Amino acid sequence: MGRQIISNFNSFSKKLPKGVDRAKFAPRLDAIKHYLSNGGILSVAPHDSAFPKLLYPNKLRVKRQVDELQELRRHYHERLVSWRKKLQQAQIYFTVNNIKKLKEPLYWKHMAKYFSDKDYKKDVDTVKLPVNLVSDGRWKPMVKMFVNNLDYRKQLTQTVDESIVYAKDKKVAKYAETLQKFRSEQSGRKIEALEKKLAEIDADISALNEINKWAGQ
Repeated sequence: MGRQIISNFNSFSKKLPKGVDRAKFAPRLDAIKHYLSNGGILSVAPHDSAFPKLLYPNKLRVKRQVDELQELRRHYHERLVSWRKKLQQAQIYFTVNNIKKLKEPLYWKHMAKYFSDKDYKKDVDTVKLPVNLVSDGRWKPMVKMFVNNLDYRKQLTQTVDESIVYAKDKKVAKYAETLQKFRSEQSGRKIEALEKKLAEIDADISALNEINKWAGQ
């Protein structure tokens, strides 16, 4: 095989000298196959060792490629960490708020009314008041109004009881569950895509590191 530009592994493989121990050079051949399948180009020439000598990419070029991939990997890894955090937050949202509610005076005011006022208890059960989310700024104002304002409470109870919006699920905070489910699913999809991308980058880096050994011979 004379000095050639190679862009296809099959061509490279077919032109290897018959005496090459393919088992011995298996890691290198795998790296070459991976590199070429990703659009890489090799320039090689015959060598005394029977395995071709690598002319391009040289060690400097390989190092530059590895550095670029390492930087890209850091970027994707940071995004992965962020999405994993979002997934965890969505998964423990209700557990966390169930604990935080205990520090809210409004929660205890609600509990006192719930066990002492039958009419209040009936309205709470009708709307399935999201009192466990009282520490969340999104839901606290609604809970506060429900606990303290009779007119608001009756209006909300009537709405939930009669509106077709709540016909299938009489739960005023159904949105909270839907939102956390959406966030979990979205985070899961992002995490899966990023893990796949990182695996691809790791494979690219591994192949280049193997080619770098070849470039130094």
